[in-house]
Amino acid sequence: MSLQQTCPCGSGATYDACCGRLHRGSATAVSAVELMRARYAAYAVDDLDYVFRTWHPRTRPDAIEPDPALTWTGLEIVDSGEDWVEFVASYTRDGVAGERRERSTFELRRGDWVYVGEDA
Repeated sequence: MSLQQTCPCGSGATYDACCGRLHRGSATAVSAVELMRARYAAYAVDDLDYVFRTWHPRTRPDAIEPDPALTWTGLEIVDSGEDWVEFVASYTRDGVAGERRERSTFELRRGDWVYVGEDA
């Protein structure tokens, strides 16, 4: 992805000014919402290392595998609180449209926001 393209998270800013700076480590997320947006963008640009690094060690899988048939197409933040974000992420898989709805929980760990998991 070009650094000057619009960020996939839907903020309207360039990728470089928005989630790109978080992905490359020159900034850290200041809120659960910002981390949610950055994690979505990381999936969209196939930066699974960032997804792994921002997943709480207690709940993250051993590995995250790419899905070449999946293309993320949009993010809508539905609601949020200090440590949770409800969202709808749109995608296509093998050309068929779909969406993932989730209410995610986050934790401030050693000064950094991390993804804990999906609320049941």
